[in-house]
Amino acid sequence: MKVFYKKLFFEMTLIILLAIAIGITWNFRLLRAAYTGKPSAAPPSPTVSATPAAVLIPAGLAQVKELYDKKEAVFLDARDSSVFSRGHIQGATSLPLAELDSALPEFTAKVPYEKNLVIYCSGYGCHDSKDLGNKLLQKGYRQILIFEGGYPEWKDAGFPIKGAIQ
Repeated sequence: MKVFYKKLFFEMTLIILLAIAIGITWNFRLLRAAYTGKPSAAPPSPTVSATPAAVLIPAGLAQVKELYDKKEAVFLDARDSSVFSRGHIQGATSLPLAELDSALPEFTAKVPYEKNLVIYCSGYGCHDSKDLGNKLLQKGYRQILIFEGGYPEWKDAGFPIKGAIQ
């Protein structure tokens, strides 16, 4: 029985000494810096932006209607001008995706970058509003909501429209 305990004690001692050797080897630079009093070079911490990254926010009919009623957002129609003239949300501005580059200087002169924007197009199958939103994000606008139901959902709800037979 004494032989068993001697062997156990020897193995435990060997494991502890091996762990100490590995720890010293692994952390040699850190230990040397602590011993000499020099600060160790900490890994760079990730920078956190003071302003959160802007993203497109999907918005439902109720939220969009509330913004419309309170006049807290600029409504942008991403559809072609000809489609816009046949019917659009009352008070909306036509900013077709295809004409963005030519219309952008005039738009940025009228609409401040911090203004809420609600962008819509022809409903759930239309992606022009998202594409327009992404381009406006790249240009510096930050408060962009995408009304995925678009003009058809607005019209079906009986909300104010212009240019169509009501």
